[in-house]
Amino acid sequence: MFGYMGKILRINLTTGEIGTEDLDFELAKKFIGGRGLGTKLYMDEVDPKVDPFAAENKIVFINGPLSGTATPTGGRYMVVTKSPLTGCIASSNSGGEWGAYLKYAGYDAIIVEGKASLPVYISIDEEKVEILPALDLWGKMVSETSDALSEKQPGAKVLTIGPAGEKLSQMAAI
Repeated sequence: MFGYMGKILRINLTTGEIGTEDLDFELAKKFIGGRGLGTKLYMDEVDPKVDPFAAENKIVFINGPLSGTATPTGGRYMVVTKSPLTGCIASSNSGGEWGAYLKYAGYDAIIVEGKASLPVYISIDEEKVEILPALDLWGKMVSETSDALSEKQPGAKVLTIGPAGEKLSQMAAI
């Protein structure tokens, strides 16, 4: 509806639960775009006093209504969470193909919550969503991880952290 797919994917890394929820179109109209809606979803669910590295913190990957369209900059998406560097809400914008492919898979957003006990990655292949072990990827540089995941799943669009993120650097990026 008006650029939205109508589904949010929720993944809990602590319990392994994966589910979908309907997008609230009224909220999407009030807080238009990935930054607005992502920030609203995050603020509604996370205590502002949460430690950025705590299992209670969440990370929201979210598209806007123009993501995945032929519109200029239609490949953008947002990542909303609490910054470990500043302790404030962070809303990071990125481009490339990933955001469009999230929409092509049928989702407007992914809310990741909890904390895995071992390294994992999330695989989304349309409606098949899995949390898979990533011990073999741990310690690799970003390009090595991207290459390894592309070999496992040809055509995959990859978001990854590198060794800085694995070591919980306050300045690490996705």
